Amino acid sequence: MSKTTETIFSKIIRREIPADIVYEDNLALAFKDIHPQAPIHIIVIPKKPIPTLADAESQDHALLGHLLLTAKRVAKEAGLEKGYRVVINTGDDGGQTVHHLHVHILGGRQLNWPPG
Repeated sequence: MSKTTETIFSKIIRREIPADIVYEDNLALAFKDIHPQAPIHIIVIPKKPIPTLADAESQDHALLGHLLLTAKRVAKEAGLEKGYRVVINTGDDGGQTVHHLHVHILGGRQLNWPPG
């Protein structure tokens, strides 16, 4: 299991740095990505600090489901009725740059496959 460290996402949760927040509840927070990779690029994070998906444990199953349902809700509110992509990068080789589990919602244009 990875060691939990302070991240920029922790600071966003505590409102120590600004973010364009589009959704919040007691378990999750969603905000617009400051370096968007698509016309609509929103990040959904759990308020519980889990470094990577690989670090999630069985007691996190409800939280993980909540993150995906939050992504669905946020995508609908963002007007992505034609479709969108949900991405979870895990670890350095997976392209994860912030070690706080997060879900990317990408949409607003046709997305190509394979992505990388």
